[in-house]
Amino acid sequence: MRISVSSDMDEPVARALVSELRGRGHDVVTHGALRPGDDPQWAVCSEAAARDVSAGISEQAVVCCWTGTGASIAANKVPGVRAALCADAYTADGARRWNDANVLALSLRLTSEPLLKEILDAWFGAEPSPDVEDRRNVEHIAGLDTGRTAP
Repeated sequence: MRISVSSDMDEPVARALVSELRGRGHDVVTHGALRPGDDPQWAVCSEAAARDVSAGISEQAVVCCWTGTGASIAANKVPGVRAALCADAYTADGARRWNDANVLALSLRLTSEPLLKEILDAWFGAEPSPDVEDRRNVEHIAGLDTGRTAP
């Protein structure tokens, strides 16, 4: 799978993320502080990774900043992106399962390397739910991207 990764800082956990994804056989596209010459501002690099997903260049993305909050906000402004800030494996599993999240947002401050592996295991181990109610919620979110919402 091709995965875009952005980080506003070249932190050890960001480098471990890229290494871990490549070790799992993914093709990784980097943005921000992980790519020499790129703009490392969290809003800019998170948007770039999210746009890769929206454009179909990457199937998923992982966006990182110090708290993960700004990265998730920026990514969620891109149409077609459902970014989820996940600080633990249970949240990552639920984000993929119930929300069909396609962008994982991580905190560089809170995510240790062992926790990173747990979150990635849960993220990649979960499948989007086929439940009608879950699908309806995801479709509603997609409608928000176009200005269309259900009554």
